[in-house]
Amino acid sequence: MEEVKVVVAHDERATLRVGDVFLKVDADQARIDVEVEAMALAPIPTPEVLWRKPPVLALAALPGAALGRLAEPSPASSAAWAAAGAAVRRLHDAPLPPWPGRSLEKFASHLDGECAWLVANGVIPADVVRRNRRVAEAALRPWTPVFAHGDLQITHVFVEGDEITGVIDWSEAGQGDALFDLATLTLGHPERLDDVVAGYGADVDLEVIRAWWSLRSLSAVRWLAEHGFDPAPEIAVLRSVR
Repeated sequence: MEEVKVVVAHDERATLRVGDVFLKVDADQARIDVEVEAMALAPIPTPEVLWRKPPVLALAALPGAALGRLAEPSPASSAAWAAAGAAVRRLHDAPLPPWPGRSLEKFASHLDGECAWLVANGVIPADVVRRNRRVAEAALRPWTPVFAHGDLQITHVFVEGDEITGVIDWSEAGQGDALFDLATLTLGHPERLDDVVAGYGADVDLEVIRAWWSLRSLSAVRWLAEHGFDPAPEIAVLRSVR
């Protein structure tokens, strides 16, 4: 009998692993629709869809291991991080998906609400929130949309040696800001930013990437806490901003 391992579970969705199969259970079928279509369109390796029977999506496991974890040193090589940057560039150069992503206005409105909540509940010192809110302003500017993954955490990028074997969790994919993807990939790992940018192969605005680090962290703390996850890594990112 294969062991059933709970990878992640909260009141919106759950992912189980049974041997080499991942079972994703999601109450929001639109999110699963996006994931399946995005994987079909993406010009980079993604998990094989084995079958789908709402509300369950079965995916084959990818070879290799995740690029790293947010609060831990990454065991991956500089070449692997550069390969991740190159894969992201291929995605961003692909034709836009036919559905929109999150708008600038939605990001700004959500940020305002999250900052107010953080201060009102004393989760993070008010001066840390204000400092990061100022930094985050640089991300709130018009951008030329690209095919964006939308949640490109390092745990979603798999490598074997120096090669990318695939990228998982495409439910947030859509038209978005290229620098948001690069910032999400390097969140908590600023020492790897040069490797990623070298692999990406284009001039990027590092100030905007740092702004997205602050904005994403400010926006994530409440959701993580309310869904049973530890927001300490995001809080550490916010406290590191001077």
